[in-house]
Amino acid sequence: MAGNAQKIIACAQDAYAQGVRLVLTPELSLCGYAAEDLFLRPSFISACDDALNLVTQALAGLTGLHVVVGHPSGDDQRTRSVSVQRRFNMASVVCEGSVIARYSKRELPNYQVFDERRYFTPGNEACVFEVQGVRVGLLICEDAWFNEPALDAKAAGADLLAVINASPFHVGKGDEREEAMRERVQSTGLPLVYAHLVGGQDEVVFEGRSFALNTDGRVTARAKSFEEERLVLTASVGRPLQLEGAVASEGSYESDLWHALVLGVRDYVGKNGFPGVLLGLSGGIDSALVLAIAVDALGASKVRAVMMPSPYTAEISWVDAREMAHRMGVRYDELSIVPEFEAFLGSLKVDFEGTTPDATEENIQARVRGTLLMALSNKFGSIVLTTGNKSEMATGYCTLYGDMAGGFAVIKDVAKTMVFKLALWRNAHDPYGTRSQPIPERIITRPPSAELRPDQKDQDSLPPYEVLDAIVSRFMESDQSAADIVAAGFAKADVEKVTRLIRLNEYKRRQSPVGIRVTHRSFGKDWRYPITNKFRD
Repeated sequence: MAGNAQKIIACAQDAYAQGVRLVLTPELSLCGYAAEDLFLRPSFISACDDALNLVTQALAGLTGLHVVVGHPSGDDQRTRSVSVQRRFNMASVVCEGSVIARYSKRELPNYQVFDERRYFTPGNEACVFEVQGVRVGLLICEDAWFNEPALDAKAAGADLLAVINASPFHVGKGDEREEAMRERVQSTGLPLVYAHLVGGQDEVVFEGRSFALNTDGRVTARAKSFEEERLVLTASVGRPLQLEGAVASEGSYESDLWHALVLGVRDYVGKNGFPGVLLGLSGGIDSALVLAIAVDALGASKVRAVMMPSPYTAEISWVDAREMAHRMGVRYDELSIVPEFEAFLGSLKVDFEGTTPDATEENIQARVRGTLLMALSNKFGSIVLTTGNKSEMATGYCTLYGDMAGGFAVIKDVAKTMVFKLALWRNAHDPYGTRSQPIPERIITRPPSAELRPDQKDQDSLPPYEVLDAIVSRFMESDQSAADIVAAGFAKADVEKVTRLIRLNEYKRRQSPVGIRVTHRSFGKDWRYPITNKFRD
């Protein structure tokens, strides 16, 4: 929190030198969003208070500068028999060494990844303060998605709505925000500034893309996405105010998705102090994509790829893995799992006598690989990136303690069909100047296979990915019933199979690593189903 305070201080001082008199920082900017049960610890709240005091005192000599700082606040009250704990998601307006105004968030989201009602008490009052003759109405994130808080700010005399935010990214969310804020502008007749967090925090990513809207609903300023940036706006004299600033261009669907994954990896690895990453490189598209993301995020010197061939690994997988590693410029090693696999089979020979080889022998191979990767991680400190995609997480087409073993699941929320699209997009673009066309074409075009038995193909066990991903999206992301999905034209057998697999594999997903959320519903905080249940829709 002291580091966040120093960043706010440096930014405010620089902005003041440019003539700025109002600085907006994001929601909970002192501690980050969301601190989860840390909010319940009095010592955490005290540390936030100290950080706020640090900002307040450091900026005391800047006459006329107003800085809006997002932070948690609260108190613990004890009676004879019970302890009452109150917390507020708050914004304080700091000016000339004092906090001149405070605002507590009124609308507390409690859906998808949000748990704010677990931690915070809602506020109930508007907050309007004046900066050089302009009366600014302050809102926090979800408040601006409803009419009442904005209309209350207008009734209190606001000329401008200032909204500070920490709204987790999913593809398309940027457009949704701008449209929702356009509705607030239309309902109030006031211009609006939207200041948004940027960075990765565990499974969520915040993409920045702060913006401003004039009273006609036009975007008159927009910050870059997925980059920290100071967006400077000018407000013209007059009523209504007119806001102007630089307008950054919007990215494509694949571009936003790629940048979100890169930012998620970079911040998770960097903020948690890992010296680098390693992953199993199979010659398939999932691990190839994760390797390209990792290099874009961290640079080739911090990435290690390990090819671990089994008795069923095709020669072209060796060739493609070597070529991929060469193109990315990473350290590449080959560790055969054949001796370990045979040793396991030897140890189990008596117990397995008279049985037919099945998924058990396939899973042993995956678990040998997981053990080797985790050993390298333990010895050298690099975190293991898992390479499973959302389609596999949904259906359980993955091995517990095998290919699921690791510390961070990069494409856990990326469907297989999107994996192919991202690979094609990355080969056509080099956004970070690391490597052009990093993924060999054959990796993209050959049929996917786990290569754990002779001539194995993914589609031997699953419906075509176009069908599978569509069913997963409808059932898991949109809560459609199986009957509704069949009515939409999907084969009943496919729907029953996929939905059954989703139900059966909840126990696996509970034990999977945290991964980056890029859709509006991921397998993580968004998805909370009991493992033990017999309900059938």
